[in-house]
Amino acid sequence: MAKKTLKELRDEIDALDKVIQSNIGDRARLASAVAEVKKESKKQSAFYRPEREAKILRQIIERNDSLLKDKDVAHIFREIMSSCLALEQPLNIAYLGPEGTFTQEAALKHFGHAVSTLDCGSIDEIFSQVEKGNTDYGVVPIENSSNGVIGGTIDMLYSQSLKICGEVEISIKHQLMMSDQSQEIKTIYAHQQALDQCQRWLSNHYPNVLLKAVASNALAARIVKDEKNSAAIASEAALGLYDLERVAKNIEDKAGNVTRFLILAKEDSPESGTDKTSILVLTKHESGALVDVLDPFKQHNVNMLQLARHPIPGVKWEYLFLIDIEGHKNEEKVKEALSQVRERVLKVEILGSYPVAVL
Repeated sequence: MAKKTLKELRDEIDALDKVIQSNIGDRARLASAVAEVKKESKKQSAFYRPEREAKILRQIIERNDSLLKDKDVAHIFREIMSSCLALEQPLNIAYLGPEGTFTQEAALKHFGHAVSTLDCGSIDEIFSQVEKGNTDYGVVPIENSSNGVIGGTIDMLYSQSLKICGEVEISIKHQLMMSDQSQEIKTIYAHQQALDQCQRWLSNHYPNVLLKAVASNALAARIVKDEKNSAAIASEAALGLYDLERVAKNIEDKAGNVTRFLILAKEDSPESGTDKTSILVLTKHESGALVDVLDPFKQHNVNMLQLARHPIPGVKWEYLFLIDIEGHKNEEKVKEALSQVRERVLKVEILGSYPVAVL
């Protein structure tokens, strides 16, 4: 068989693009019809279903037999689903701002780019915006592979009634940037965690520069846009957003640095088939109390994914334990394990059961 010419290949691509576009249009019409059915139903039904979206994305990855990577195919469908959902009900998502933060990146990765976003000045404000109904969902950081759990988020989970309905992971790559890299750097701005994650690199390359911690890396980028002899550690997105010049690329000390973010809602998610449950536990003040907490999980073959200790806000020498386990709270073995845990502790709070991150 004769090899196809470049024109023939391009003509085939153009024809296929028309078919793909038509199919996407058909999906959008079906999504719009779903919205009408939900609106007419007497039964209230949420438009955004985290467990259904997780199932769809898993199925897309499972059946992918193309030359494209599984994650790339899933990201394409993530955006199609996001645009279709916007036809049903536009979503508004609260995140830790300003624009260009990793939290914003996490929000868009999880929900797609067809959502509206509200940048908040603090983790507390994100909780407040969701609680008041000003936004549909919130995105907050919970742990970093280098720095551990985020205390401010645990404090709010302990004191507020919002539920976790999802999670998303972001690979953290720090860029050093400034408005004019021909200038000498005298000050470097960044969030304290970013400074910690780049500590060795900074001490090797800029040992005599003043390091200033600010509320977020994106804020650092915004500051240095108009300040001479200063640089910021921020994300790739911030580099373009604030029209800065890159001084150095990927300056984090540890490769594979990842931050996990939680999706906050007023209700948690139904079972998706591959879920995890997060709880906060206040143990009794007695010997072996923590062992007593963990034993029911072993008895019922429930895998524990994380155990983190955190001081109780305003109470000296008392601690909460954040525990993540495999499975949904409605699964029988998880139910039985949690029931036994309740009998052995002063307090247990189920923060939510939700799909394990797909992307």
